[in-house]
Amino acid sequence: MKKALLVVAHGSRREASNQEVRALTQLLANSLDGDYIAIKSAFLELADPLIPEGIDDLVEIGAQQIDVLPYFLSAGRHVSQDIPDIIRNSILKYPEIDIHLKTYIGGSSKMIDYICSLLQDDI
Repeated sequence: MKKALLVVAHGSRREASNQEVRALTQLLANSLDGDYIAIKSAFLELADPLIPEGIDDLVEIGAQQIDVLPYFLSAGRHVSQDIPDIIRNSILKYPEIDIHLKTYIGGSSKMIDYICSLLQDDI
């Protein structure tokens, strides 16, 4: 099955912030080489492409499964409501595509280990 990854961030009026997300996505693409046919970023608002367009792009290049990774630290309204709503609409639009909403970054049990390692680096 051809899998693709969509890294989803809020989007910012500050283009440098959007570029950080795009750069992270490229680093992921380099690290996950071979796991996905494509790894792209998309935004909830304020930057392009928006999430639905990002999903459209991945479907167009042949993705049969799309993992959506919310690049958010907490489960605010965007994580708990807005992004799942967008994903539900995309599932309705593409019923033949397996679209999976992954755990948001801050919701990962590995976040505590990561924070501890950052603190250890500074000690």
